[in-house]
Amino acid sequence: MKFTDELRAATKESWEQSLHHPFVQGIVKGDLPLETFKYYILQDIYYLKHYGKIHATAASQAEDFKLTALLADKARFTAEAELTVHNEHAEILNITQADLDNFKPAPTAYAYTSHLYRASLSGNLAHTVAAILPCYWLYADIGKVNENATPEPEIYRNWIKMYASDWFQDSTTEMINLLNTLVEDMNDKEKEKVKEQFIIAKEYELHFWEMSYNLEGWLSESKKVNSR
Repeated sequence: MKFTDELRAATKESWEQSLHHPFVQGIVKGDLPLETFKYYILQDIYYLKHYGKIHATAASQAEDFKLTALLADKARFTAEAELTVHNEHAEILNITQADLDNFKPAPTAYAYTSHLYRASLSGNLAHTVAAILPCYWLYADIGKVNENATPEPEIYRNWIKMYASDWFQDSTTEMINLLNTLVEDMNDKEKEKVKEQFIIAKEYELHFWEMSYNLEGWLSESKKVNSR
């Protein structure tokens, strides 16, 4: 059994919950309110900014120059994805400059990106890759499982197509294979530490859907709203 097979087995329940979460199913069926999707996109733009930086950190941790170049490219692609998300969705979702200027990450988005930084600060490339892999892998699965879905509005179809695309599927496979290679010479104790980074990140992926579906905010701010 490959190391990544062990990771999938360890996160089986979380994985199933993610694939069938009402936020994801709302996109697949086309009945997710656009305002909810707008909230998600704004949080995701924030996430991608940090996700790209973590890729850059991973590139600096790699000893092999070809691997450094590969991870640096992925950092660039992530940055480009952020711009694409903004440019393509801004008009449809009415994302204004004021929305971006006044944006504040939700607790889950802030905590998830903080976990990525913590994993990368271990100084171990395997830890960093394990922490960023769930995002690739889960979205690739969502895209593949739902590739024949035809929801309205079009923005939901395009979202699914992006993650079902060959380039995203191939990029995910690349990262899966990379992690398996990185742990080849590790002992069981070292592998357990890498596994922990993956499991925590996978849990945050599930919480990211929950955060978006419920329009999560900071507790002190919600109390202010409710007290008015």
